[in-house]
Amino acid sequence: MTAERPRFRKTAIASGLVTEDQIRTAVVTLLQNRSDRRTATDVSDKQLASQLVKMKVVTAYQADQLMTGRTKLDLGPYIITDWIGQGGMGQVFKAVHAMLGRESAIKVLPIHKSTPDAIENFRREIRAQAKLDHSNLVRAFDAGKDGNVHYLVVEYVAGTDLRRLVRTKGKLSVQQGANIIKQAAEGLDHAHKRNLIHRDIKPGNILVTPDGIAKVSDLGLAFHLNDPNDPRLGKIVGTADYLSPEQIKAPLDVTEVSDIYSLGCTLYYAITGKVPFPGGTPKSKARRHLQETPWHPRRFNEEVSDDFVDLIGDMMEKDPSERIQSAREVAERLAPWASDDSPLMSEDIGRQRWQPAPLQSVDNQDTDPNFDVAEMAMNEISDPSQSSNLQGTLGVGDPGLDTGSFSSSGIASIPNGNSTVEQFNLAGRLPKDLPLYRIQTVFWVGMISLFVGLLIGFIAGYLAL
Repeated sequence: MTAERPRFRKTAIASGLVTEDQIRTAVVTLLQNRSDRRTATDVSDKQLASQLVKMKVVTAYQADQLMTGRTKLDLGPYIITDWIGQGGMGQVFKAVHAMLGRESAIKVLPIHKSTPDAIENFRREIRAQAKLDHSNLVRAFDAGKDGNVHYLVVEYVAGTDLRRLVRTKGKLSVQQGANIIKQAAEGLDHAHKRNLIHRDIKPGNILVTPDGIAKVSDLGLAFHLNDPNDPRLGKIVGTADYLSPEQIKAPLDVTEVSDIYSLGCTLYYAITGKVPFPGGTPKSKARRHLQETPWHPRRFNEEVSDDFVDLIGDMMEKDPSERIQSAREVAERLAPWASDDSPLMSEDIGRQRWQPAPLQSVDNQDTDPNFDVAEMAMNEISDPSQSSNLQGTLGVGDPGLDTGSFSSSGIASIPNGNSTVEQFNLAGRLPKDLPLYRIQTVFWVGMISLFVGLLIGFIAGYLAL
């Protein structure tokens, strides 16, 4: 331990985060507070690091890094203060500008992923975000290169993302969900007017501040409609739980309305606490987006009115031409309900949006928030060797595919010409592949068997008399 202490102190000073005077002050404070310590060598690295954190000389994250011997905790003029999470393209850190003192989030492209294509995609994201300036979009502040490390500096949003908010507090009220999604739609409208399609709208990419402001984040998969040189043109990208049908079967035809479908799935999740097609693999989810209809929202939230269900259904129409055609219209139609953000204003959200705390429970309601379809390398969906087989199994181009929005059973159904609301039957059943259905089946089979056994025993006894 004695050999390690000087190393920590030298590392802390070498980092530029701590001065000799601050270390001496920390040591003196520790010696004064504990009578059993007589000299500076009696102060352990852990105790010294903890005292420096208490003095707000370094953050807990910085102290941990210094304990491992790391001395570089900066990127250009930015000082790294905390680890935020894992983004689609790399690590995300919290940082502060050394001169301006402004907190930011920094997305870092890992060196081992810094291929020419990855660097070009990263630069595209930087240029895409640089074109946007809207209160409901995460703003880009800066970009740079430190040695071989490419980074993007964006607005730091205190709060949480919609996915964590729902998983922590449960489904939102109709008013709360409408308020958040309306703001997201207004941000998307700004991007769409500049010919940028997000392509990965999902709860995890909508940040919510404690005062109820929603911001759309992570434009890493954004696609410019007027850029035929985009290397991701025609590829299926996004997250399986929120993919629009055209992203799956005709990725070259992706337009603004693809984001509206994904935003509809996100609104469904916000007010029900369930993804439209829970369980299964990304491949099976993709099939269900093409073939099946989700459960009726009122099954999970009794507040949902027929008019609100119609709105969600119009956002989630499988045929893009029948879907709401603009994010502006989505915002306008949500306006009558978008009135209640009080829970977010009056309650502390407990942890920051990016904090890498584990979820309290793990279930199969939705896929890993960092696992998107693009990460599958399209082995199952867009690989040319698989596409013909997949289209056969998905029924792509089949005029009999369901174009309705919801069903009470969650099982694929053929549209019968009725309106969206008329297709809803509130007394639905669970799909046969869910455990609850199997439990119910075993229960009723057991009860029937018991009844038949008792009946046979009664008859046999009666005949014996």
